[in-house]
Amino acid sequence: MIIAPSLLAANFANLEEEMKWFNQSTADWLHIDVMDGVFVPNISFGFPVLKHVARICQKPLDVHLMIVQPEKFINEVKALGAYMMNVHYEACTHLHRVIWQIHEAGMKAGVTLNPATPVSVLEDIAADVDLVLLMSVNPGFGGQKFIPNTLRKIVELRQLLDRTGSKALIEVDGGVNIETGRQAKDAGVDVLVAGSFIFSAPDPAKACETLSTL
Repeated sequence: MIIAPSLLAANFANLEEEMKWFNQSTADWLHIDVMDGVFVPNISFGFPVLKHVARICQKPLDVHLMIVQPEKFINEVKALGAYMMNVHYEACTHLHRVIWQIHEAGMKAGVTLNPATPVSVLEDIAADVDLVLLMSVNPGFGGQKFIPNTLRKIVELRQLLDRTGSKALIEVDGGVNIETGRQAKDAGVDVLVAGSFIFSAPDPAKACETLSTL
């Protein structure tokens, strides 16, 4: 199981200290939610801040763009040294082109689906992507409860990926804790994104380890 703590839940006033324990933990990726206040009703952090985070982070960056026209920022995400650039299906008019551009920039390409978006929309693009992120909450805010219907979508997505010959990983983000993380794993998830469960824990590194051994 790949564990990707979500920077959105970190202490923004002390990101360098947060990165110290993160770098020494069993966490695999750092999940970064970039919000624009348009596609989602919130604003998180911009690239000037993320440049400093990228400089001190010693693990792969999983950059999730919750923004309109994410293709405009491919070069900025690449400049961070990102491993994965993740865009929303709902935000891309020409999704195939955006996936191709991300790959051309040398990054892995992910596609995110909002809770109300069916996995069937990926039928013709599944074989081209490296990861599919299913939002298990409505995007824009941390600390929300896991939407149970996500478990059915995970099973459906796994079937679609197998049918299309896709090697894409399945990632889930939103309301992940021990209980929902185990349920998601049993349904077929490869990557768990967790924010509040990890960063609000008395020992965040231990919380990462607990999730990774589900």
